[in-house]
Amino acid sequence: MEGARWAGPRAKRGLRTAMERGGELVDRIPVDDVVEQVRDYVDTARDAINDVVKDELDDLRKAVRRQRKRIGI
Repeated sequence: MEGARWAGPRAKRGLRTAMERGGELVDRIPVDDVVEQVRDYVDTARDAINDVVKDELDDLRKAVRRQRKRIGI
């Protein structure tokens, strides 16, 4: 998300410059491909984050069980 926030204004500025230089340049930008690549990147990042969070939660649950067992609850 942070990367998208950083890239957004720069992409807008680049698009504006391209529009000033000629509409045919804008038509040559593969917008659909860029959207697909960003979507794939975000999906991959989301999956990786979810895996890490799941593993951390599992470890935390195990630690809580050990502590509860240790104190006799």
